[in-house]
Amino acid sequence: MDITTVVMAAVIAVIAIIVGAAIGFISRKKIEETNLASGVKNAESLVAEARKNAEAIKKEAELQAKDVVYQGKQEFEKDTLARRKELQAIEKKVQTKEENLDKKFEVIDRKEVELQKKEKAVAAQEKNAKDMEAEVAALIAAQKEKLEHIAGISADEAKRLLLENMENEAKLEAGKILKRIEEETRAEAEAKAKDIIALSIQRYAGDYVSERTVSVVNLPSDEMKGRIIGREGRNIRAIEAATGIDIIIDDTPEAIILSGHNPVRREIAKISIERLMTDGRIHPSRIEEVVNKVEAEINQAMNEAGERAIFDAGLHGIHKEIQKLIGRLKFRTSYAQNVYAHSMEVAFICGVMASELGLPAKIARRAGLLHDIGKAVDHEMEGTHAAIGAEIAKKYGEAPKIVAAIAQHHDDKPENIYGVLVQAADTLSAARPGARKEMFESYIKRLDDLERIAKEFRGVEKSYALQAGREIRVMVENQSVSDEGAVVLAKDIAKKIEAEMSYPGQIKVTVVRESRAVEYAK
Repeated sequence: MDITTVVMAAVIAVIAIIVGAAIGFISRKKIEETNLASGVKNAESLVAEARKNAEAIKKEAELQAKDVVYQGKQEFEKDTLARRKELQAIEKKVQTKEENLDKKFEVIDRKEVELQKKEKAVAAQEKNAKDMEAEVAALIAAQKEKLEHIAGISADEAKRLLLENMENEAKLEAGKILKRIEEETRAEAEAKAKDIIALSIQRYAGDYVSERTVSVVNLPSDEMKGRIIGREGRNIRAIEAATGIDIIIDDTPEAIILSGHNPVRREIAKISIERLMTDGRIHPSRIEEVVNKVEAEINQAMNEAGERAIFDAGLHGIHKEIQKLIGRLKFRTSYAQNVYAHSMEVAFICGVMASELGLPAKIARRAGLLHDIGKAVDHEMEGTHAAIGAEIAKKYGEAPKIVAAIAQHHDDKPENIYGVLVQAADTLSAARPGARKEMFESYIKRLDDLERIAKEFRGVEKSYALQAGREIRVMVENQSVSDEGAVVLAKDIAKKIEAEMSYPGQIKVTVVRESRAVEYAK
């Protein structure tokens, strides 16, 4: 086969392909036109049918809308009618209320007119009453002047006399009642109280010792004063700085005076100086060494004394700080009575009295032992020793009844039963003969004040202070003071003594009214 034939065959094949493609394109186009025409016809028929459906839906919607509008109109007319009825009812009520208000206003107007008339009438009556009062006052004044002229005494004076007579009568009646009550209660209470107190004292049987804090150190010779002073005063300054106590060296032969409010520091200074004099070596370094050693010994002694007191009283659970304060009382005095020994005595007396009364003895002993604990630090803190002691006891966990007893043991009327026991035991311990001492000048002044207070009362003839100022005997005139008046007078004198004087324990006031009948045989 030659190339020409091949080329021709190829050309014929290409032409055949092109013709076939053209014929296929034309056939597809005709088919598409045929389909398009049929689709248009179908679309037109669908549109026509859709239009028919739309017309039908539109008509149906219009009918439904008309129905809804009709129903809404019907409901609106119903609501409008109901609202109109309600408004008509409200309008009627408002009209009724307006009519009622108009009627009330008319009634109020009438009442206002009547009130104005009554006010005018009352004003006229008040004016008449004032005029009558003025006339009555003038008549009373005139009658009062006539009565005062006839009686020879003014109304104020008569009132004063009447009040005095009523007061005297009231005092006499009160005196009678008081005397009767005292006689009835004394018959029962005095015997029982005496038995309890006597039994307490007998069972305790403490040593009656009276101590005082020594503030004077005796020297072997006056030459020792110079050694204590030291070169340019260095020794005495070292002692004062180490102990906190002022040392007074004057012309008193073979003695120096220690001055300071703290009894413990004063005792440390005293023992230190005595040891320095015994040792012979007196210089600042040695002074500091001795003072520190003595201070440690004193603190140890105080701890041991506090522990011994707690053990002797049969107590336990007392805080260590309170134990130290109890031991510190060993160097504290009150009216030259050692407070440590006094506290022990009060503790045991409280315990015995509590046992007799059926109360817990340990609680009473605890309150008695701690009642003066405030005196260990009262020179360092403000307030009374009772208040300070109660604060310390509360701080270190003591029971409220113990705290109350400490705080109230100097009150006139303790609220706590243990406060009453402590007060009674404190008075017994302090008031016995020889327990306490006081300066001669203050002792004489107290006696003078007692007698002066008694003589200030009307009807008192003589007064005598007895029992070292613990009792005052008052003699009255029997014409001026009755038996009942004597009872009232004793109460008045006691109250004035309480108000104007300060004293330990209590003072007994005895009023004596003596009646005498004298006749002569001829």
